[in-house]
Amino acid sequence: MSKIDDFVKQHGVKPSDCLYHTNRTAASKSGKPSGSIRVLVPKSDGIARCEYICPECGHADYTEQEWKRPFSIKCAKCDFRITVPKMKQAFKKEMKSAKE
Repeated sequence: MSKIDDFVKQHGVKPSDCLYHTNRTAASKSGKPSGSIRVLVPKSDGIARCEYICPECGHADYTEQEWKRPFSIKCAKCDFRITVPKMKQAFKKEMKSAKE
């Protein structure tokens, strides 16, 4: 999983040049965090470059698609939908589950 790193080095992308950049863990259907996803969206073209390891099947892949919120991507191997929720929503969900 180094295609985004290669893109950043090749194009000299700085944090101020990005609309969005995140690197998160991804949870399987059972809620177990066993995968990861990294998304980079440069201001220059608005295309989301996404590297992921599927939490269901372990398939690692890179893909590019149009950037829009909420962002999600389907695994190329098993069609599991990996979502990237907004940080505020994810925090609220974690706090709610911690209280129960």
